[in-house]
Amino acid sequence: MDVGQIMQIFREGLFTAFKLAAPLLIVSMCVGLLISILQAATQIHEQTLTFVPKLATIAIILLLLGPWMMTQMNDFTVQLFETIAMYV
Repeated sequence: MDVGQIMQIFREGLFTAFKLAAPLLIVSMCVGLLISILQAATQIHEQTLTFVPKLATIAIILLLLGPWMMTQMNDFTVQLFETIAMYV
């Protein structure tokens, strides 16, 4: 394997990681923003008010997107092992 092929594997790994983390991060940021707006409007500054809704929405997103995420990780792993097997 040369440096270009190794860099391609790292690039694909990072892209896969970003693709898997993006839905969770985007939803968490949106919920946090909504809760912050609600806290600013009502002047209720309770720490658990931000933690519990984020935790619940992330759990729901993981339940909904879990199979897709596992498929993406499985596809990347199979591709990685096939690439490694070609050069061994």
